[in-house]
Amino acid sequence: MPFFTAADGAELHYTDEGHGRALICLAGLTRNGSDFDYLAPHLPPLRLIRPDYRGRGRSQWTGAATYTVMQEGADVLALLDHLGLEQAAILGTSRGGLIGMYLAVIAKDRLRGLFLNDIGPVIEPEGLDRIDAYIGRNPAARSHGEAAMALARAMPEFDVPASRWAEEARKHFIKTDQGLQINYDPALRDAYLAARAGGAGDLWPMFAACEGLPLAVIRGADSALLSATTLAEMTRLRPDMVVEEVPGRGHVPFLDEAESLRAINTWLGMCL
Repeated sequence: MPFFTAADGAELHYTDEGHGRALICLAGLTRNGSDFDYLAPHLPPLRLIRPDYRGRGRSQWTGAATYTVMQEGADVLALLDHLGLEQAAILGTSRGGLIGMYLAVIAKDRLRGLFLNDIGPVIEPEGLDRIDAYIGRNPAARSHGEAAMALARAMPEFDVPASRWAEEARKHFIKTDQGLQINYDPALRDAYLAARAGGAGDLWPMFAACEGLPLAVIRGADSALLSATTLAEMTRLRPDMVVEEVPGRGHVPFLDEAESLRAINTWLGMCL
């Protein structure tokens, strides 16, 4: 099971599969590399690299002060160095897309392109309010079956079969004698709330830093985090950007939808 050591000594997990040009997939705020299990079977031949951020998945817990976009961006660059890769394409879901835009600011020469899954330079408060409600807290459900039903109730905007919520529950909740537990450091809640209290600031310069990179974005048609207005402005600024809206999805698309795969394959053809 592959791990690498970050500059501060943290042991961070990743998976590395396939051969050829490298695609690094960066997950959402509380998630890990397993989020891309739905996408992986649909990808063309390439080298698929999926890190678990510190404090998530199989990576070491390092405390709330280290759970920042800046640190996580530095960890991605450290992983590239560890693997001896000069460049990679970045596919970022939610938090992963913010990390990708940050990397475009500090290390653009390491990026072959950037794909944004339901994230942009404006993050809607409604979407953040939803995150407030669950981040860092164990679910009330005591079984994966109960958790799957709770996920379906909480996200009615998703038009997916019950089997998808069952997969999600098994991926992201650990069964214990005390019930289900989250599979990430609960201190991530403290980091998230501190960042929210500080305000995101103006993220449009990070989007502008992607100039010259092959760029793509998808939006869940019912997303509470990326608005249609923000997507329209992103498209105006980057008319060359690959854009798709995914029906029957909120935040975030699972990436195995026809619209998602169409955007991903078009973008990969531009940057790999």
